[in-house]
Amino acid sequence: MLLLSIESSCDETSVALVENGRRVLANEIASQIAKHVETGGVVPEVAAREHMTAILPVLRLAMEKANVTWKAIDAVAVTKEPGLIGSLVVGRMTAAALAFAQNKPLLEVNHIHGHLYAPWLYPAEDSGKPVLAPSEPQFPILVLTVSGGHNELVLMRGHGDFELLAESIDDAAGEAFDKIARLLGLGYPGGPAIEERARLGNPKAFDFPIALRKEKNFSFSGLKTSVFYRLKENEAQLSDEAFVNDVAASFQEAVVQALVEKLMRAVREYAPKEVHLTGGVSANRFLRGRIEEELSRLRDAPLFRWPTKMEYCTDNAAMIGAAAYFSSQKELPLALT
Repeated sequence: MLLLSIESSCDETSVALVENGRRVLANEIASQIAKHVETGGVVPEVAAREHMTAILPVLRLAMEKANVTWKAIDAVAVTKEPGLIGSLVVGRMTAAALAFAQNKPLLEVNHIHGHLYAPWLYPAEDSGKPVLAPSEPQFPILVLTVSGGHNELVLMRGHGDFELLAESIDDAAGEAFDKIARLLGLGYPGGPAIEERARLGNPKAFDFPIALRKEKNFSFSGLKTSVFYRLKENEAQLSDEAFVNDVAASFQEAVVQALVEKLMRAVREYAPKEVHLTGGVSANRFLRGRIEEELSRLRDAPLFRWPTKMEYCTDNAAMIGAAAYFSSQKELPLALT
């Protein structure tokens, strides 16, 4: 089954062609990062206008790269929610028009469901050579999603059998990375900049708080506030690279510690066969390394996976195609329960 999928929930315009929910023939993404650097973050109205400009060129490029015609496509998939309203409308209206014009079924997908399936994806080719399919993930799977808009711990017992174990009650980790990077003068997006500077700093230089340590849910607003006041007290040192490196390292340590503690508690409670890390912050090598380290200490450690390509970590249409494929096999709920 070949799906054409569209993702436009925030600031990435993406179109993909995905076969049988896993094999990616094309996954084209038009990034708006350069535009949003000017404002230090995503402006919804600007994002919507950029989607309108990019959507048709990205669609044409994806179909050319996949080398397919509409005759080969079985259905059109699109992100329905959650996301920025104006951005979502561009993708949904485009998908609906294409489905109507080509007489194809339209499959609407929850954005977070898409992230859950990102580790299932693999490219059809790499450097011009065919790629063998990785082994299919085995349920139950414990998934940690970490991105700019949300953090969740989800137990996947099967396709359509999802249990939301924990979520952000305020700011998500990715958003916290962006805000602290801006305070440190490191620019946007903040995740890669913080990780780069953190490698040069001391993660124990500052004792930043870890909120809700004994609870399941995530909270990073208090951590952001703590860093803000520490920087305000030491404003003169913001020009000192060593100071900035230490703040970045200590902040990253606090975020990762909170994520890993809650993940490992869930691993011990639910004993999954696999642990998946997904979302934009899954690209953070420090986070991946810490999870691998903690899992390796278990006697019967679950298999650990994250997206096989960096482009599957951030918002992309291939993950929407994957979620849509499995939802077409079995009806899935629009929201996590």
